[in-house]
Amino acid sequence: MSKIKTLLFVALCFWMPSTFFAMHSNVNNQDTDKNSQLFYFGTAVKPTKGKVIKTPLLYTPSTGYGFDFGSVSNVKITTNNFSTAKPTYFSVAVPEGNYRIEVTIGSKEKASNVTIKAESRRLILRELSVKKESQVTQTFNVNIRNPQIDATSKISLKDRDLGVFNWDDKLTLEFLGDASIQSIKITPVNTIPVIYLAGDSTVTDQDVEPWASWGQFITNYFDDKVVVANYAVSGSALSSFKASNRLKKINSLLKPGDFLFIEFAHNDEKLKGPENTAWESYSKYLSEYVETARNKGAIPVLVTPTQRRAFNSNSTLKATHGDFPDAMRAVAKKMNVPLIDITQMTSVLYETWGVEASKKALVHYPANTFPGQEKALEDNTHFNSFGANEIALCVIKGIRELELPLKKYIRKETPAYDPTKPNSFSTWTLPMSARFEIAKPDGN
Repeated sequence: MSKIKTLLFVALCFWMPSTFFAMHSNVNNQDTDKNSQLFYFGTAVKPTKGKVIKTPLLYTPSTGYGFDFGSVSNVKITTNNFSTAKPTYFSVAVPEGNYRIEVTIGSKEKASNVTIKAESRRLILRELSVKKESQVTQTFNVNIRNPQIDATSKISLKDRDLGVFNWDDKLTLEFLGDASIQSIKITPVNTIPVIYLAGDSTVTDQDVEPWASWGQFITNYFDDKVVVANYAVSGSALSSFKASNRLKKINSLLKPGDFLFIEFAHNDEKLKGPENTAWESYSKYLSEYVETARNKGAIPVLVTPTQRRAFNSNSTLKATHGDFPDAMRAVAKKMNVPLIDITQMTSVLYETWGVEASKKALVHYPANTFPGQEKALEDNTHFNSFGANEIALCVIKGIRELELPLKKYIRKETPAYDPTKPNSFSTWTLPMSARFEIAKPDGN
């Protein structure tokens, strides 16, 4: 299927001693601001330090900052902010690492309702309303990575990975809705715990609309004392994830108090050969991933695979993953690993929604919903933003029920979630990003 992308499309409008975590309390106080980059927007602002942007500035490698990806024409600079009502990207060249971002929002002239996504559409802030003449500062963390591991090895990227925001040499923030942004501050942070994600297309940061995964929505539910580093990749099995050096990359960065969430099966179950079964290679690789985390003092968490939307004639869900969820449960029990049973929760979700309503959580769109889309999109594996957010809430539910130390970093306003009472698509609102693609992600 041919790739169709555009920058003109506008919105159609989720076992380690506690002493390790004591190290991370008040982490923002442990990282200094001496290496911060500050950007102020406005024709009349006069800060004592930082860069002042008085006209819409196009990002170039030589300047290392500016409005990016064809969005500079969307920007209006006022006396003390930049305003935009269309998807707008602001990029800053930074090295690999974790960064605390402080964004000050507000305008004397009008109210704002802003959504912020980072890098490959990681949801950071959903539809925050700021009243006219008010000012609000939001703080969050973003992980920036590159493929290099050491002098002789690096991650083997797929061809389709080469153009995604996660793997370029800059930090990109996407502003959606009706946004008025006064300033952006970017500070390296080195001491916070990191949540590493290893998985497939149901976990990865999907770079383009309308595809989405829980790994890029769960970022919205954690506070600024932790950061998510999502290394999941579409089409991957445990073996190919390791062969591409993604596990090696994670291992090179893991430290005590970090987490490694592991969700695979969709592609493992399609591998051929007598050894490639749930109880053989799959179980062995899961054990290896668990030991990789524990050897670095990190906490492994196993996550059973999301269900496919496949119904029986009596409107119950088919078990399309065979023995793989049971095999993961067995590894978790044998090795005393925390396990979040997303297979069970998504089964309840789909059956509660029913045959027709469950389509609203996945990429099911009639022909001509998107420019250049001549045929209907009917994907029963990959989520849209609504479905990805529901799965992220399931993962949050699992974290809370397991009493993981990570629980304390969940934002206080994050609601309790019950898969037997899922949210309705009719109540879901989120501006779509400006970039889309009709071709489905790898894997099924």
